[in-house]
Amino acid sequence: MTQETFTFQAEVGKLLNIVARSLYSHKEVFLRELISNGSDACDKLRYAALTDKKMAAIAGETYQIDLTIEKKKKTLTVSDNGIGMSRDDLNELLGTIAKSGTQAFAEQLSGDKDADMSLIGQFGVGFYSAFMVADKVEVRTRRAGEDKSWLWESDGKGTYTIEESDRATCGTDIIMHLSAKEKEFLEPERIRNVVKTYSDHVGVPVNMVNGDDIETLNSASALWVRDKKDITADQYKEFYHHVAHAFDEPWLTMHNSVEGVLSYKSLLFIPTMQPFDLFNPERKANIKLYVNRVFITDDCDELVPSYMRFLRGVIDSEDISLNISREMLQRDPMLAKIRKGVIKRVLGELKKKADKKPEEFATFWASFGPVIKEGLYEDFENRDKILEICRFRTTENDGLSTLADYAERMKDGQDSIYFITGENEESVARSPQLEGFRAKGIEVLLLTDPIDDFWMQSVTEFQEKSFKSVTRAGGDLDSMGKDAKEGGDGADKKDDTPGMDGLVARIKVALGDAVKDVRSSSRLTDSAVCLVADDGDMDMNLERILKQHKQAGFESATPRILELNPKHPLVSKLADAAAESTEANPVIDDAAHMLLDQARILEGESPLDPTAFARRVSQIMEKGLSL
Repeated sequence: MTQETFTFQAEVGKLLNIVARSLYSHKEVFLRELISNGSDACDKLRYAALTDKKMAAIAGETYQIDLTIEKKKKTLTVSDNGIGMSRDDLNELLGTIAKSGTQAFAEQLSGDKDADMSLIGQFGVGFYSAFMVADKVEVRTRRAGEDKSWLWESDGKGTYTIEESDRATCGTDIIMHLSAKEKEFLEPERIRNVVKTYSDHVGVPVNMVNGDDIETLNSASALWVRDKKDITADQYKEFYHHVAHAFDEPWLTMHNSVEGVLSYKSLLFIPTMQPFDLFNPERKANIKLYVNRVFITDDCDELVPSYMRFLRGVIDSEDISLNISREMLQRDPMLAKIRKGVIKRVLGELKKKADKKPEEFATFWASFGPVIKEGLYEDFENRDKILEICRFRTTENDGLSTLADYAERMKDGQDSIYFITGENEESVARSPQLEGFRAKGIEVLLLTDPIDDFWMQSVTEFQEKSFKSVTRAGGDLDSMGKDAKEGGDGADKKDDTPGMDGLVARIKVALGDAVKDVRSSSRLTDSAVCLVADDGDMDMNLERILKQHKQAGFESATPRILELNPKHPLVSKLADAAAESTEANPVIDDAAHMLLDQARILEGESPLDPTAFARRVSQIMEKGLSL
């Protein structure tokens, strides 16, 4: 087969330029990344050989990674005898970033070394780090079970070639033709130091081949089976980098050994930064499952729940069958017990952090709080434990607050925990629905994560206090607290604005089916109008989300209640006009539509009829200029 030339995917081209020219402050990490990839390849073939007789005949007796120095050729080669790659694998894995969100990812690359290193680490593109030190990279590979081998070659400047090769056995050789200024990576002592620093934990031997000399550089023992006291913080950190393919620091390390009816060891990490795929719709976990130190799979949703998908690390059990199939994994009761134990451990450690180091926990919550809250919707068994660690922004508290703290601050006569949901904290904090609550000093939770609208439907109360959206109509304000502005006693007050009843009736007629009802408001203090949901209707923001996602039954919005502030000068003047005459008044009719459109705009929605809205605005401006 002749040589074929391909062009890198656009995002890969941009990525290569940043990686190769300006990204890493410590270039030696390229070797860590390539060794990690080789280790993964060996793990996959080891498992295949234990579960498939055909693969057993192909695989060697031992697995290893060789680092071959050839000073005359100025090449450093990283070789493994793992699973290898096919021609299609080369195209998919080395020519394309085959993950969702690639365009968004590429757009975020700024050229700032520190920022981009973190971002690229999240994205998991370790192979391309070879171009930091090499003018040309060759990949000679043969996939286990196939009779053809392939040569991939590129200078990282936009194109790559693929042609048939002559590798006799399965595995992969990555041959780096080092640039003139990177000769240090041809020195044995430099290679020895890099491997000891970054890859000592790798579970297969990493050998340095220098002429006739062969030296094993790492301890080649699984870190998670060692005693905690024998492991340094740096070793934990480098193992995290290895298993997570990440560049940030682990925010929390959890090394645990469980003995008894079910025995397993776990070494789990919580990242400092959000992994790139945290909000991927597949919501897959990223934990590697081992059985007696033999890699089984890194695609096992049964190990940890989706709301803990930010976890990275390994779980190794002696009590799971080595030959277990994917279908059997889904039904294995041992996995269910491991899952239960992992959830308990993680939630327990998070609770300790939240209680003892709230500032550190606030960092975690900023990155992973929205994901943890998915558990409130999905994990009934652990819901109370999850609620304990949840943190919220509120109208009365500058920092993060627990629900228990909120409950302690509740006003006399307050029977519910009030909340408002929306797209961002800034917009919901300005919502007119909050005005009356602020006037009486009643605290409201500001919920701005998409999951908030859903878990609030299943978690109905906390400490016997029900959750209630401030966008619902049932006016509770009259019976609670004192008005902070007027020093009132909280007694039920009747609106005494003359003509208000007539205005409400006129606006109802003018708007017709566009609203469910029109009424005078006790919740508004500054704004003229607002829209609220009736007590039996769906929360407004939740309906908006479902409508945006074109969920069946939500193609059109439910008519809402329009509330008027009788103390607002505009509403007061309209009430006076309504009181002067019982006959139809086009000014009031136009004002009714303008008020509804104003309320919709305040909710982040468009006017019902933009053309009519623009016409009415023009008329009002024209009249104002003629005065």
